[in-house]
Amino acid sequence: MSDPVTQFTYQAFQQGKSIFSVAHKTLSNRLLQAIAPPSPERKPQPLNPEILDKMRVSLEEIYETDWRDAEEGVYPTSTLFDTPWADVFLYYPLVCLELPRIQDRANNKRYQDFSPDIDTEGYPSYYVQNFHHQTDGYFSDWSANLYDLQVEILFNGGADAMRRRVLAPLKAGVGAFDSLSPKQVRVLDVACGTGRTLKFIRAALPKASLYGVDLSPAYLRKANQLLSEIPGELPQLLRGNVEALPYQDNYFHGITSVFLFHELPPQARQNAIAECFRVLQPGGVFVICDSIQAIDSPELRPMMENFPVMFHEPYYRHYITDNLSDRLESEGFRDIEIQHHFASKYWIARKPAVEA
Repeated sequence: MSDPVTQFTYQAFQQGKSIFSVAHKTLSNRLLQAIAPPSPERKPQPLNPEILDKMRVSLEEIYETDWRDAEEGVYPTSTLFDTPWADVFLYYPLVCLELPRIQDRANNKRYQDFSPDIDTEGYPSYYVQNFHHQTDGYFSDWSANLYDLQVEILFNGGADAMRRRVLAPLKAGVGAFDSLSPKQVRVLDVACGTGRTLKFIRAALPKASLYGVDLSPAYLRKANQLLSEIPGELPQLLRGNVEALPYQDNYFHGITSVFLFHELPPQARQNAIAECFRVLQPGGVFVICDSIQAIDSPELRPMMENFPVMFHEPYYRHYITDNLSDRLESEGFRDIEIQHHFASKYWIARKPAVEA
């Protein structure tokens, strides 16, 4: 049954987040223009009004989809209002203080600039980057504490709504294993970061056994902090590389990946897909959420081309023209479905079931 009061509250909540995010970016850009303007090569190309209007409409549409999924029971409506307010109030001032450091690092092209105590030995070279020009890349608690707030502002308050779009296809996919008890269903989130996606998966699948893997000890500490605050069994978190997942073959019934593949070079993307296929059970589902691509949204290409100009994203230009469907099929995935929501693209792929 529709609940217009809750729906109106959610719409107002999201509009408030959007207004706050736009105001933050507008004021920040004006301040930085005055005290530390971007270098000439970092100035983005202007976007025509049609692109901006299209993105505004698609942001409104993802909120409608978010509400509809909650109303249909994919996850509780309370999930729509999930915001770590303590972190927002504690870390927003630090996000603002971070801006001049980011600008300085970006203008001077310091892409591997880390604090003296950061140990990068043993990590893949493609990972040892100040992605987004953020301090310490993915290697420090400082970075982990600021990350979710920075991403939510970047997407005008729509980041969590984009993450939650993996839940409906994931829930439908693991429904193929209805002969199992809910606790026997195992779901892995690769590159789980701070645990936001795992928290949403817990809301959609409250009894499933959840797992998360990430390369960053700092982000795993943040994820453990976040996930230990919610009821239910604590997800099992491991440090590991998606190119060599620390799990046995055919172990998981569902796998998710959110905002990972655009930060991988081409061969690492292929290796990651191969590993996800290996550890997924026959009949299981793999749901990828990542950036929109120029290969199917050419009218938005100017906006996509601005992204690596403004942020350090060394593999993004290749990603936006990379055919992930072909990569998925080459490893054995079938019945691939593609969806688009706001600034994200989704691949829902299935590992063929074993014939009886």
